[in-house]
Parts: sequence; structure tokens; C-alpha cells
Amino acid sequence: MNNAAGMSGTLSRDQALMCVQQRKKPWDAIIIGGGATGVGVALDAASRGLECLLLEQADFGKGTSSRSTKLVHGGVRYLRQGNFTLVRDALRERSLLRNNAPHLVHDLQFLIPCNSAWERFFYGTGLKLYDFLATRNSFPPSQNLSAAETTRRLPNLRADRQRGGVLYHDGQFDDSRLLINMARTAADQGACLVNYAPVSQLVKNDQGHVAGVEFTDVESGAVLRAESRGVVNATGPFCDTIRRLDDGQCAPLLTASQGVHLVLPRRFFAGSVALIVPKTSDGRVLFIIPWHDRVLVGTTDTPITDVQLEPSPQADEIQFLLDTVADYLEKPPTLADVSAVFTGIRPLVRGDKSARTASLSRDHFIKSSPSRLITITGGKWTTVRKMSEDCVDKLIAWNGLTARPCRTETLKLHGYVDPQTQTQLAMKARGYYGSDLAQLEIMEAQSPELNELLHPQLSLKVSDVVWAARWEMARTIDDVLARRSRALFLEAAATLAIAPRVAEIMAGELARPLAWCEAQVESFTQIAGHYVPGLVAANGHPRPRDEPGNSST
Repeated sequence: MNNAAGMSGTLSRDQALMCVQQRKKPWDAIIIGGGATGVGVALDAASRGLECLLLEQADFGKGTSSRSTKLVHGGVRYLRQGNFTLVRDALRERSLLRNNAPHLVHDLQFLIPCNSAWERFFYGTGLKLYDFLATRNSFPPSQNLSAAETTRRLPNLRADRQRGGVLYHDGQFDDSRLLINMARTAADQGACLVNYAPVSQLVKNDQGHVAGVEFTDVESGAVLRAESRGVVNATGPFCDTIRRLDDGQCAPLLTASQGVHLVLPRRFFAGSVALIVPKTSDGRVLFIIPWHDRVLVGTTDTPITDVQLEPSPQADEIQFLLDTVADYLEKPPTLADVSAVFTGIRPLVRGDKSARTASLSRDHFIKSSPSRLITITGGKWTTVRKMSEDCVDKLIAWNGLTARPCRTETLKLHGYVDPQTQTQLAMKARGYYGSDLAQLEIMEAQSPELNELLHPQLSLKVSDVVWAARWEMARTIDDVLARRSRALFLEAAATLAIAPRVAEIMAGELARPLAWCEAQVESFTQIAGHYVPGLVAANGHPRPRDEPGNSST
């Protein structure tokens, strides 16, 4: 199949829609959901030679996949649960992901402060098991540290909080940037991807089997139909919504919880080592992590019953993180110091009787309904490649498809650079573009006006906005400011200030009228109410003007 987008690794919504409309035969697979799991399935399927279409209700990564703790890791806390298989598999996937996307995945040191020799022995022994489960991967082993060495590596840690520590290594990444690179790789492999295309109906044949979908092109309002030999529901926290399109009486698969993260200025946490609080008052692991020259603090675990596309932080979640951090840092931050707050939803598979969502499984789950709708849910970012491989294996077997063996273990993702080049890129503010950065810099050299910095607190330039709209299928200012760049997740108030200018730039790229710009700024202002601490009401929810869950921003 030829690349639906017209050029290598480019995402073009117009050309993708044209590909759908001109299609005369069923697709091998239609994947519903454009988060990490859905894009991963599309990438795996396309790389095996299957002709597939992916449909996303909003933007790629709009939900959970852009709101993680930014870690590619085995999951230290799963050792305590005894889930050694999950940890082993995740550690293996950690190395594969680093090998395939070194411009976005890198080694990060983590330090667990200890208050006694017993704690150093306990955590040190556990992390030696972690090292053992990660045998033959590319990350260095753990080590015990003295109190003096712990202070040197964590200068902002309160002295009474440690008498030494245990240091280990894991991976860090930028989740939504990785997702866009996966989507571009899928397009390069022949997949057809369309965002802002919510599925409204499952089409069934005379045997009652799912044989396609109806979806809406949000931008035009047109309702389109696509037929397929197999349909995969990869909608994360929304998977039960799609399952009810198949069977209105189906029992729910998921229990959902939400996790809140705070972003602080770097002055609160100097150095390049991440801090782990191994057991908070609610029994979770808490991370304090350097990220994009800021400090990321997370996360909470709050059971929820109402799953929304734009979830809201609760006031007590924010306060819990501030209180916990205050117990460990020399200078405790206040709400006024928080530059952004973001909230993600975890799709947890029902499988035990625990009332605590923190103890529910993060293993993935794949099932086929009597109508042959395949649902994949659960799991986590680190294991997305293996989840996708398992899903496509079942898609092929259950639908009698012919395909090549899985190729994604060694498939280099869009933006890949060799190790030497990556060392040079790591010193650049926008090194996350990988091999695309050279082309971006050529654009800036040819058109100097693209070098304009949009805000002194952000590294975002006019060229980044143009690039996102031209090559990465950004359709709204939220797409650019929240996911193609991470501006909203880093400096929410500054991002609000540049929203009108970003709308103006995008309007020029997408040929949009003035009214579109005005609507975009209004919509983005509502969305930002979930991220700007000062705009969050006393009860932790956005002000009444907000409309959470709007997928057509």
C-alpha cells in the first residue's frame, strides 16, 4: 500500500480523508483510538503489510497518552506487588524503545533516600532484583550511596530525610512527542490516520459480525463509512463506550482512576537526578523528576466514575502533592509556585476485588466479542509495543489475515538518529525533533521570521507552530500548545498569553478565517482552565464556563 499521506512520515489529514473516500475495498483493519495503544497497533499492523485505517475522536494523544509521568520503566512498585513478569517484560521493552527512539528516550538516574541501614538494605536488595530482571539491557546497575554522596546528588533534599540512599537507572521520555513520531512511522509504513473523526456506529454484516464503522469528520460535519475485515477498539479509558456500540448491555471492563501532576520551576530541585518517595501516605510511589528544564511531581491515585476527555484536578490532590513534596525539599513550594498542573486517567482492568485502584493490574487485556470486535485495554506506555504485537497477532488469527511477522522490535521510529548525533542533539533545546531538527533549521534559515520566539518563558518559535500544522496534523491551537509542543504542560499562564498569536499562525497555514481564530482562542482558554492553577476553583474543578470533554476543540 502506498503511503496515505503522500510523503515519508508526513501526516496530512486532507490526503488521509481522500484515501478513505476513494477506498473501494475493505481495510484489513480499522483501529478506533489514536492514543499510544491505537497508534501502536496501527504501526505494528502496517509494518506487517496490513492495510489499516486509524480513527481518533479528537487529537492523537489528547487523553491519557500525553499525561503520563514521562517514564519508560519497569515499575519499581510492581516488585512489591510480586508482578515480576510485568516488570521483566517492561524492562525489556524499555531497552527496545530506547534503541528505536534515542532522540526521545534517555537514561535517567533515580535516587531513593533512606533513613536507616535497614532501608538501604531493603531497597538495595529490591533494586538488585530489578537489575536481575533487566539482564542484558543497556541501563547501568543500581548502587548504594553514602549520606554525603546522596546530598551531593540531591542538594535540595532536607538533611533529616536521608542517611544515605540507593541509586538506580530507568528511562525518561516525552510521551506525546513519541506518539507523534510513532504516528509518522505508521504513515510511512502505509497506515492511514485521521484525527477529529469520532466513531458513532459499528457496521455489522448479515452474520452479525462487525464489518466496519461510521464516523464523523468533525471539520466538515460529513458522516463517512469505512468497511473492514477486522475492527480494534483501542480507546483506553473510553473502551467501554465503544463496546456499548457493539452490545448495549455489556458489563464494563474498566475501573478508572486519575493521577495529577504538578510542574514547578527548576530552583526547587537542582541537579539531574530524580527523587523517589517509595511510599506516600496513600501507599503510592511519588516521583520528583527533572523534565524540560522544569520539575515534574506526581502522581496521585483517585478513583473516578466519570471519564472525561479533559479531566480536572481536585483541590485535595494538588494539596497532597504539595504537602508530600514539602516533607522532602528544603524549600517547600506553594500553589503560587506551580506553573502547570495536568491530570491523566488510568484505564485499569477489573480483575480483583480490591477497592484501591492503586493495586489493580497494569497488565494489558485483549478480548473479542461475539461480533468479533477486538478490544485492547490496560497496560502502560512502556509496554505499548508488546501490547500492539499481541493485539495484531490476535487480529490476524481471529480474522484469517495474511501478514508478515512482527517487525517492531528493531523498527527505528521517525526522527531516529545515530548515537553520535544524539549526543549532539541532547545539548539542544529542541533535540526532541531528532532528525527533523535539521530540516526545521533549514526552514528558519530560509525564512528568518520563523525564528521569532513566542514567549520568553518558552522555547516555542513560530517555526514550531508551522511545522506542527504542516507536517504533524495539528488542527487546533490545543494540538500545538499541549501535544506537538509541551508548552501548556510547562507554563500554562504563558501559553494562554500566546494563544491568539498561535491561532493567527495556524490560520495562515490551514487557510482559516478570522472567526476560526476567535473560536480557537475561546476554546483553548476553556481547556487551559484545567492546567492553570490560578484558574482552578476552590473545589478543584474549572470555573463554570468550562465544558470538559469537548472533543472538537
